[in-house]
Amino acid sequence: MNCGDRRDTRTCVDSSDHGRLVKGAALPPPPPRRGAPAAMEVCSLPVELWRVILAYLPLPDLGRCCQVCRAWRELVLSLDNTRWRQLCLGCPECRHPSWPSRPRQEPPSWREALKQHAVCARTWTLNGPELQSSACLLFFRRRKDRRVWHVGPGCEFETLRGAVGVAGPYDRVVLHPGVYEEQAEVVLKVPVELVGLGRLGEVALLVCLEQQCPTARLCNLVFMPPWFSTVVYKTSWGHVQLDNCNFEGVQLQIRGPGTCQARFCSFSQGSSAHLLGVVLSLLDSCDFSGSDAASVTVEGPPVYEKNWACKHLAALVRTFPSCGPPGDGSRPGSPLTPTADVKKERASTEDWHRRVGVEAECQGTVIDGDWSDGDRSEGEEEHRGAGGTNGGKDPLVSDYKVPCDQHGLSHLLQLHPDGSLPLASSPDPPSVSPVPLTFQQELDRDPEAQALATSTLGCILRRCLFREGKGGVHLSNFAQARLEGNVFRGLNYAVRCIQNSTLVMLRNEVCECRASGVFLRLSAEGLIAQNNIHSNAEAGLDIRKGANPIILCNKIHSGLRSGVVVLGNGKGSIRSNQIYNNKEAGVYILFSGNPVVSGNHIFRGQAAGIAINENGRGTITENVIKENQWGGVDIRRGGDPVLKNNHICHGYSDGVVVGERGRGLIEGNHVYCNKGCGVWVMSSSLPQLLGNYITHNCMYGLAVFCRKDPENTEARDGNWPGQEGEAGGGEARREEGDEREGQENLNEEGELFAWESDLDSEEKRHSARRSISVALVESNCMSYNGAVGLYVKSSQPLNVFANLVNSNRGAGVAVLQSGQLTRLVNNCILGNGRGGVAVEKDCRVELRGNGVYKNGGHGVAFCGNGQIVENDVVGNRGYGIQASGSADVKVLRNRVQPAHGCGVAVFGPVKGVVHDNLLFQGHPGNRKALLNLDPSNESCVLRNNSVLRHNNGCKSAPPWVLENPPPRPLASSPSGLPLSRYPSRLGISVTTRISATVESVCHGGSMFCSIL
Repeated sequence: MNCGDRRDTRTCVDSSDHGRLVKGAALPPPPPRRGAPAAMEVCSLPVELWRVILAYLPLPDLGRCCQVCRAWRELVLSLDNTRWRQLCLGCPECRHPSWPSRPRQEPPSWREALKQHAVCARTWTLNGPELQSSACLLFFRRRKDRRVWHVGPGCEFETLRGAVGVAGPYDRVVLHPGVYEEQAEVVLKVPVELVGLGRLGEVALLVCLEQQCPTARLCNLVFMPPWFSTVVYKTSWGHVQLDNCNFEGVQLQIRGPGTCQARFCSFSQGSSAHLLGVVLSLLDSCDFSGSDAASVTVEGPPVYEKNWACKHLAALVRTFPSCGPPGDGSRPGSPLTPTADVKKERASTEDWHRRVGVEAECQGTVIDGDWSDGDRSEGEEEHRGAGGTNGGKDPLVSDYKVPCDQHGLSHLLQLHPDGSLPLASSPDPPSVSPVPLTFQQELDRDPEAQALATSTLGCILRRCLFREGKGGVHLSNFAQARLEGNVFRGLNYAVRCIQNSTLVMLRNEVCECRASGVFLRLSAEGLIAQNNIHSNAEAGLDIRKGANPIILCNKIHSGLRSGVVVLGNGKGSIRSNQIYNNKEAGVYILFSGNPVVSGNHIFRGQAAGIAINENGRGTITENVIKENQWGGVDIRRGGDPVLKNNHICHGYSDGVVVGERGRGLIEGNHVYCNKGCGVWVMSSSLPQLLGNYITHNCMYGLAVFCRKDPENTEARDGNWPGQEGEAGGGEARREEGDEREGQENLNEEGELFAWESDLDSEEKRHSARRSISVALVESNCMSYNGAVGLYVKSSQPLNVFANLVNSNRGAGVAVLQSGQLTRLVNNCILGNGRGGVAVEKDCRVELRGNGVYKNGGHGVAFCGNGQIVENDVVGNRGYGIQASGSADVKVLRNRVQPAHGCGVAVFGPVKGVVHDNLLFQGHPGNRKALLNLDPSNESCVLRNNSVLRHNNGCKSAPPWVLENPPPRPLASSPSGLPLSRYPSRLGISVTTRISATVESVCHGGSMFCSIL
């Protein structure tokens, strides 16, 4: 009845105070949307009483009431937590909507849950045109000739076989409580419905059913194995619907083009489901426990032939709401999913030092057992004291210094158009870092992932619980499966996908597995997205042997080993995941694994953020790798990745570690605020460091060490002031990491396997980057580090080209050991707290085309063997160039202006020549000789050097400028590449390092190598 219809009103409730029922009375229509309270109060009954009255109605009557008017419909819908909940839980054919993974969680709507059950429950009846679904919430429209047969003691039939033999199409066979056992297979030849009467568990079947009809339904039954077979149900072409059934120690077998729809079923005591070549099957809200092997096995490609149920199952799957994460298992304080494109982390250097417990003044950092960047030479102390007069202002800086600001790297120090400081000259760490993309953003830019996310072929498992067994889901031989909203807990493994199979895994929880959570191998592929993978004994994801999945927007955390392992020629695209709090490396790549790792946040790991070992490769781009206990990225033993555009920061050890035999292209990364070194390189490695920003690290910006050097133990162990007792960042810790990472169980379930047979040979490996034979450090910015900007103690050659080394607390460059030639070419070494370049005894070093400006100590302090050619050394507080000890050096064609002291000073038994240098006087009050040679030295030759002094009678500043060439390092014509993003694209002239023939007494006529 519609109280709002004036023309067709028969009986309505009077609105007077007496509440009389008046025939033929017309009432005003109820207000829209809020009609329920207004319409019901017309009869002077509160809405609460109407809800009590309607709560007694059965399901069909509630449906009819919804059709009366909008007000009644809204009132009926408001009974969601009362009558609809009661109807849903009282249905004998289904269980709690959130069973089995979250049985105590309320569904968003009880009515929608009941409606979904009603839609699913009548799928088996949709194969004939005469069987159309009802418009109401009926399970199916009953045929007039549909009969009900009863089986049990005292009923029409004593045995199930007898009832099935006489049942007609779509008849219902009701089994009364009891145990029914058959001695041979029972064949279903016509569509039939088998329903157990009473509670689940009161009807048990020890039978083997073979379906030879188009459709069948089984409900409220318990299946146990008969004496002759463990397979209790099988079909090879029909559709079977299983509702609220238990399987105990048995096997369900579906062979394509047969299909299966199972809901609210339990598989226990070793039960399993085998799907062979299925086109489409649906397992929804099922419980799998105690399996002896895989709980669900999907094998073989979907067959080409489809049965009638495929289109209905596909339509049903599309109507399912998206399953939310079954529970993230996150601990308090874990990060939430970001919603913006950048994350701002405003923090000054002092704030960061205070947070990690390191003194803001990293004074006296130990570099060697007998050398520290906190120790000043006598000349440096003298001239620093002189520079502290006049209220801290040195008049030379503003009045007499030769201009040197317009060198080839000066644009890196200039303000941005918005007035902000560039990274190279900012005293504060970077404040902006990227965040992972959302799942939808990833799908929008990846058509392949989008196609996989919408695919519905193969076996679909939804909202199931897999627990306390050996395996969860096993896919093999081109099988296809979609897993959505499931929980895998306490298994040996959750999912194993092999042999060219395709897996789509969305919003599942995988936890507490005794081995790895998800295995993919033998060319498996698919999409793994928005899952919560945590607390597994081995890797969260194990990718090997040519597997190539897409892994998006997962949380992979709290594992007892690594988060993701890629090995044995495994590939994959690992993007926008949060990988954190794993006991070993967040991502571990080895044995020719070659994934793409992009846009992830990898943080708070108890070992390295990313480890590349044993000839591992990979393209690692645009990740945020922070707060890890060991190196942010650890490369060693043949690891050869491409590491680009990452933020590697706030680590408790070094930012990037390139260990023994490590290789790789390390380009355009931001390495900052690490408690150890920015980049730590072993001299036996062969990396290419191009265009990185290495700033605000507590120790060295870039450190190059020998393999085993007992004199260097403390520095390599990462012990620095204020850090004792905390997790170190040096070699001892890294050697321990080698040992522990070597114990990673890289074989399934601990089995020994010789993966070396699957490795690509070095001859077959193709590299898109240029090959090198000497480690290369080119076009990096090393700024504001707590000790030396570039520290070298190496037994191998090293090329250092076109770097900006500025504002470090220690010296700009310190070479303490160099058994083979170290080349410093076209670098800008500016404003460091100690000297510009320090070269110790017996080191072979070549300095060419560098600009050494405004450092706190000597411009160049040289005690080794080599040459200093065509450098500009201007404005340093100590001597310009000092050669001392047993140095064997050539000082040629340099331009030198000291702040105080000598321009070029030679002390002790130095061998070599000093000629064709141009020396400018610094402070007018400086009385030191610009060119000083120890009188007792007879083995050093000075000739053709020019000295320019101030005219004492002239008050104005001398018009001295550096021209022909301009201040070094020199810049070449633009290369067409953007200059603002990477300093590696600065276009520094390479002509000096391609063919710079050097006359050399020390090096036997060395020539710079050609870099192609």
